[in-house]
Amino acid sequence: MFETLVSKIGFPVLLKLVGGVLSRLGHPLAQKAGEVLSDVETAIETREISDEEIEAANAHVREMARMELEADTARLSEINRSLRAEVASDDPYVRRMRPTFGYLLAVTWAAQMLALVYILIFHTGKAAQVIEAMAALSTIWGVALSVLGIYVYKRSEDKKVQR
Repeated sequence: MFETLVSKIGFPVLLKLVGGVLSRLGHPLAQKAGEVLSDVETAIETREISDEEIEAANAHVREMARMELEADTARLSEINRSLRAEVASDDPYVRRMRPTFGYLLAVTWAAQMLALVYILIFHTGKAAQVIEAMAALSTIWGVALSVLGIYVYKRSEDKKVQR
C-alpha cells in the first residue's frame, strides 16, 4: 500500500507530508524524524539530491508497487481457485460447509445476544463488565461475519452461473 501511495504522489510530496505530521507530534523521536525528513526535503530543493536520483527512487517504488500488485493478484487467484474447487466438489459435506458455517454463526450470535439480554434484565450490576467483554470479541465477530459475507457472495455468484 505504501508503495502504491508513493508511486501515485511522488517521493518529495510524501516527504513533505510525513515530515510535517511527524514534526507536530509530541514525541521527541517523531520530532527528530520530522527534522530529518525536512533536511532531506531541503536537500531535494537545493538539488543536493538530483532529479535523476529522485526519479530512480520513484521508479523503484513503482516497481515495488507492481510486485505487490502481482503478489496480491496471485493470492486472490489462489483463493478463487480453491472456492471453485469447493463448488465443483461432489463431497456433500464440502458443498454444505457454507450453510453449516452460516447456521452455526447465527446460532452463536443469537445465544450471545440472548445472554446479553438476560444479564441486562436480571443482573444489571454486571452489565458493564459483560458489555466490555463482548466488545473485546468484536474482532472475532468481524472476521467470522466477513467470511460468511464472502461465502454468501460467492454462492450468489455460483447460482448466477448455474442458471
